Amino acid sequence: MDTRFLESLLIVIEQGSIAGAARQQHLTPATVAQRLRTLEEEIGCSLVQRNGRHVRPTEHGLAILEQSRRIVTSVRELCVIATSDTPVGKLRLGAISSAANGLLPPYLKRFFECFPEIELHIMPGSSSALYNAVLDGALDAAFIVEPPFNIPETYVWETLRSEPLIVLVPGDVTETDPHEILRNYPFIRYDRNQWGGRLADDYLKRTGIWPHERLELDALDAITTLVNQGTGVSLIPDWALPWPDGFHLKKVSLPAPAPCRKLGFLSQRNTPRRRLINRLLDILQSPLGSTSM
Repeated sequence: MDTRFLESLLIVIEQGSIAGAARQQHLTPATVAQRLRTLEEEIGCSLVQRNGRHVRPTEHGLAILEQSRRIVTSVRELCVIATSDTPVGKLRLGAISSAANGLLPPYLKRFFECFPEIELHIMPGSSSALYNAVLDGALDAAFIVEPPFNIPETYVWETLRSEPLIVLVPGDVTETDPHEILRNYPFIRYDRNQWGGRLADDYLKRTGIWPHERLELDALDAITTLVNQGTGVSLIPDWALPWPDGFHLKKVSLPAPAPCRKLGFLSQRNTPRRRLINRLLDILQSPLGSTSM
């Protein structure tokens, strides 16, 4: 159903005549009359009753009057949204825990300050699960670790942060050689099912280090807490963690060039929400101190 025909019906009823509606819409009376006939044929009943030059709604016309007004108003609002420079809408995003806890909070605060009409839904998960959710269309985009394989050309990858592997140790450790630390201290392994964990495992194998493994975890924040308690040392990415008060830790650098976990943003190239995604990327790729958008 063409909403222009509904709009003509509303104006005819408001003006009380086809001629008056034609003048208001800058149409000929014949065009307005044809719109009414087409609308009545689609609905299957008479909507207006003609009495000479005057027109009034029938019982059926009155029955659809309020709903027609709501439909016409909604379509007008959609047109305003589509052509407005101010983005609105909803984005379904995924984020691994280290991004949700460390990288994103200050940027999301700024994002909502700049674009309060955009609604974000953030789903947690592993990089591999969130990657598949984007490819399946369940998510519009995701903050994940760069996959260890080629991404299809129909998707866009934007690297946001490069995190070198470091040896994380309790603050009272005096040893400065990262390889000696990994060989001699109890080891807390970053889960090899995670893409970042595989990066650490590959480094250990390449350097011939077989640490005294104590446990294996998939959560960087939990690993950090255990290292702080003196449970062991770990080989993890230097992730953007807001360190809790009272933590006493040291980061020991690996020999250059250290392997890096790349944290980034995966999205579909031709998604209808490309405009909203680009606005979010503008925020993520600009310095936090900047206020211009």
